[in-house]
Amino acid sequence: VQLQASGGGLVQAGGYLRLSCAASGRTFSSYDMGWFRQAPGKEREFVAAIRGSGDDLYYADSVEGRFTISRDNGKNMVYLHVSSLKSEDTAVYYCAANSRGLSLTRVYGYEYWGRGTQVTVSS
Repeated sequence: VQLQASGGGLVQAGGYLRLSCAASGRTFSSYDMGWFRQAPGKEREFVAAIRGSGDDLYYADSVEGRFTISRDNGKNMVYLHVSSLKSEDTAVYYCAANSRGLSLTRVYGYEYWGRGTQVTVSS
């Protein structure tokens, strides 16, 4: 599966963005999907994940209550609604696909990655 993230940009603290990830392929619903982010000089970290059915959602503690992950299997899309943005949310955001049933919160659990989209939060 090929993934393409978009929707990043420059936003003021407290603002909102909707990140989108478009996936190729006919079996999109069989993939659990995740969002990760990587700030300069830091390791890539888990942000949010959603099961293929869309029934189960997972969030990092740092974004719980501010970010919402969703998916539209009919459109092969996964979204990350990011609100109440803080300067520490500045990072490149990546979407990833997981078909092997491995950890949803660890980088190693995902076998497909898209190019990231930059989110910059100004204070």
